[in-house]
Amino acid sequence: MAGDLTGARRGAVAIVGAGYAGMAAAVALAERGFALEVFEAGPVPGGRARRVSPHGRVLDNGQHLLVGAYHELLRLMHAVGVPASAVLRLPLELRYAQGFALRALPLPAPLGVLGGLLLARGVPFGERIGALRFMRAMRRQGFRVAEDCSVGALLRQHRQNGRLGHYFWAPLCVAALNVAPVRASANAFLAVLRDALDGPSGSSDLVLPRVDLSRLFPEPAAAYLRARGHAVRLRATVRDLAALRARFARVVVAVGPHQLKALVPALALETSYEPIVTVYLQYPERVRLARPMLGLDRGLVQWVFDRGLLAAEHGRLACVISARGAHQRLAHDALAERCAREIGDAFPQLPPVLWWQVIAEKRATAACVPGAPRPATRTALEGVYLAGDYTDPEYPPTLEAAVRSGLRAAQAVAEDAGSVQA
Repeated sequence: MAGDLTGARRGAVAIVGAGYAGMAAAVALAERGFALEVFEAGPVPGGRARRVSPHGRVLDNGQHLLVGAYHELLRLMHAVGVPASAVLRLPLELRYAQGFALRALPLPAPLGVLGGLLLARGVPFGERIGALRFMRAMRRQGFRVAEDCSVGALLRQHRQNGRLGHYFWAPLCVAALNVAPVRASANAFLAVLRDALDGPSGSSDLVLPRVDLSRLFPEPAAAYLRARGHAVRLRATVRDLAALRARFARVVVAVGPHQLKALVPALALETSYEPIVTVYLQYPERVRLARPMLGLDRGLVQWVFDRGLLAAEHGRLACVISARGAHQRLAHDALAERCAREIGDAFPQLPPVLWWQVIAEKRATAACVPGAPRPATRTALEGVYLAGDYTDPEYPPTLEAAVRSGLRAAQAVAEDAGSVQA
């Protein structure tokens, strides 16, 4: 393999992209003793989950939620020195401003989640019993359907499209897959149910970031690498992959799928994308919600996060709208006004908004639909590997999927380097 890379640094690896996938690959390779350099086009690491500073205000380019089942991400965060205080970890509890509440019971897994479903408020008892039957049926078939279909079709087949579907299954689908149930992949959704709702104790916990998304993992990972003599180069756009391959024995390409066409035309994908819009509303500092995270179901806003309770950004609410929809046709000022009105309807007597900021990540994720391309880690280009949330063979495009993909890329590099050395 190395014979075609004349002049390459033997054993050295280049990582293109300092998002969660690229930094996971870099940390794993550093732990294996590889020399490496990371190249990131942006000013801060994080990729599509990073810190931004519009008008001098430090914000995230989207509000993210982790769960306890994100074992690889949480493990790597610990490995690079992220303190436990960087997240708020709570037992699974989903509450809406009106009409629905579910909280996992303090019982061994998976009884805690099943008991929470059985006692959920705001849905008929028969639907709660039906949810337990649905989970039992999914467990019997290994949380997988033989022929992938939409989540909507799966829920209809098992009579889970009533009020519990409205308040729980459909929002869980949109939150995890960033696709509406009518289009989302049932098998990707079932992988989430398997790991989060039917996994070991703590898997269903909500893990809410208390620091910005760059500080949550990518920046500590960069510090970890630099402390060990590796280079992490920001504002370093890679435009010529061939030149990079001439300098390094192996290259891990950890960029978004829409960037492959320009960087590696031979690996370009035909795929569609789903957006995530976060609308930040700044109220006077005294404003706070009853919980760090509450659901809404009567308009565009799906979830609202109290940034004051999470990150001491007092009076700041983050309204999240995942997946494509009518909101994309609204100008930013109209969208902010609409979100403020919905928040005001849900929480009467709020004072006027002081300022707002709309952050629209138009290609937040590749569409997680049946038949979506999921390219392999090893590519047809010798010494070139792919990493990114869109490459996971079963998971939806989450931060955990991104980290797993980076670890797979590191493993493939290590295996191939071992075979060359042999």
